[in-house]
Amino acid sequence: MRDLAHLAGLPDSAVSMIGESTLSDLKTRPDYAVDVQNALVGFIEVKSPGKGADPRRFTNAHDREQWDRLKSLPNLLYTDGNAFSLWRDGKLVGSVIRLEGDVESSGPALEAPPTLLPLISDFLHWQPIPPKTAKQLAETSARLCRLLREEVVEQLERDSPALTELAKDWRAMLFPQATNAEFADGYAQAVTFGLLVARAQNISLARGIDQAAQALRRSNSLIGTALRLLTDESANQDVL
Repeated sequence: MRDLAHLAGLPDSAVSMIGESTLSDLKTRPDYAVDVQNALVGFIEVKSPGKGADPRRFTNAHDREQWDRLKSLPNLLYTDGNAFSLWRDGKLVGSVIRLEGDVESSGPALEAPPTLLPLISDFLHWQPIPPKTAKQLAETSARLCRLLREEVVEQLERDSPALTELAKDWRAMLFPQATNAEFADGYAQAVTFGLLVARAQNISLARGIDQAAQALRRSNSLIGTALRLLTDESANQDVL
């Protein structure tokens, strides 16, 4: 990726990839997060050679369910080593790009078509597009809220200590009968709405959600108190 980044006009040290190898069985998280100049720009999902890079054509139940969740991401690159595709909010950008040859057998004869570099450059130079209308804001927030909710559900199924304890506190203080799914839904909505309130009040998120929660709480905002409850333990943020 760094070689491609260099060809795309970025310094060799500008791009870093953060792997999720220890969580490879999770359906929600892609294989890699990609930072450019220390800022998150997108994600990469890697499939086994021959599977293809068009998630709409996957037949495996795990892959289909994963795609149903990952399509909420605004900048996602799929590849199986032989093909590459770029997706934004579940929509294909351009077309699926296929290498000439096979990554497992072609060796140095493997060639990339001229359309691959523009695709990689587009991925690495992505910039978030602020919603311009209330409808766009609601749609964007809902997509990311669903993604967070699904990850919380998965972490609870894995008996994550931080979230399990948080769910107990949630039930004790707010909703005693809440199921894990209901807790995950409430958690995701509270965090999403809290971040929107922070943005509306020009509260910086650069130092993490907890700092924003403290600032909101000082303004006597109810959502600030809820957000602080949800992020009070640093371990909770590490899980997500």
